[in-house]
Amino acid sequence: MLIRRRDFLALLSAAPALAKLQIRSAQVETVFDSPGPKPNGLQATGEGLWILDQGDNRAYLVDYADGRTLKALDTDTKAGSGITFDGSAIWTASTYSREILRIDASSGKTLARHDSPGSGVVSWTVPRRSPLAPPAKPAPSPQPSGQRNATGAHGMEWRDGKLWVSVPPSQMIYRIDPASFEIEKQFPTAGNRPHGLGWEGRWLWCAESNENAFFRFDPETGKADAKIQLADSDPLPHGMTIHDGWMWYCDDVGVVCRLRMES
Repeated sequence: MLIRRRDFLALLSAAPALAKLQIRSAQVETVFDSPGPKPNGLQATGEGLWILDQGDNRAYLVDYADGRTLKALDTDTKAGSGITFDGSAIWTASTYSREILRIDASSGKTLARHDSPGSGVVSWTVPRRSPLAPPAKPAPSPQPSGQRNATGAHGMEWRDGKLWVSVPPSQMIYRIDPASFEIEKQFPTAGNRPHGLGWEGRWLWCAESNENAFFRFDPETGKADAKIQLADSDPLPHGMTIHDGWMWYCDDVGVVCRLRMES
């Protein structure tokens, strides 16, 4: 397929600026085991750390110090990948139903359902695996893209009455008006497997699972200017959130980790 010059230039202008990234490493600390088998979404709050589990579809509120469960909710989420809190209710990314749910934070009852933006089939066939995972079984031949499961939203964050969502199939970050559920802003991610989102002041960080890294974006311009690169031996990032100068993230093999942000 031929790409016209103006279309090519538009693609270039839409891509995040990665050439001038400030790249640094991090000292990762594994803090506690997750209460569920497959943690995949995190959200920091004043009450504690919310964890959405992809294995049992429960949302857990846990203590930062030791992972003690403060609350556990059964949800209608299907293989969830992200969670956030709007001050009264939680929102979850129901990955394999390609929905975003608003859920009562006391009962777990679904209050609203919305179609996830950017849903579709991801671009990769073999995702990066956690160094903590058991040895992989012999993989079957990769399925054609049309036969692979379609997915939707992953990372989620709430800021100033708006919902921010990262979506791997479209490789985009979206800002959504929760009242109309219309997309107000979008920009490309830094890799092909975006996951957890977290705010550090005015900056929005996004975990990239296949890159084994985190990228910092200016949410106004969509440009990435900094990167935290994990070591190959570190737990693989999925869900992520930021609280009191610490970046918290989970590896879906069952551990919750943190690293200190630069002052």
